[in-house]
Amino acid sequence: QVQLVESGGGLVQAGGSLRLSCAASGRTFSSYTMGWFRQAPGKEREFVAAISWGGARTNYSDSVKGRFTISRDNAKNTVYLQMNSLNPEDTALYYCAANVKSRWAVVREATEYDYWGQGTQVTVSS
Repeated sequence: QVQLVESGGGLVQAGGSLRLSCAASGRTFSSYTMGWFRQAPGKEREFVAAISWGGARTNYSDSVKGRFTISRDNAKNTVYLQMNSLNPEDTALYYCAANVKSRWAVVREATEYDYWGQGTQVTVSS
């Protein structure tokens, strides 16, 4: 079992930045990959970014590449999502997720992730 708790969401103006955090507990954090997803009202959940167990591999959606950075601190059992140059299209509920089946697979498919947090809201005003 893995428990995930997101934090760091909020209201920010367009062009601003936020850093999301996701604290994990349960299984050894360095034994699995982590991902961030988001879901806007009326839309399907979409992949944002993923990171392998040690951070050597990352994967980003085209919509956030160059603006968002995923990282992790295994000593703190935490994964981060640094979000820069935010725009209103980034407004969504952001979830972190754990893929405990793999240490390396930075996949985009939500079905590959086994555990999910409750989400943290990010709202970007124009």
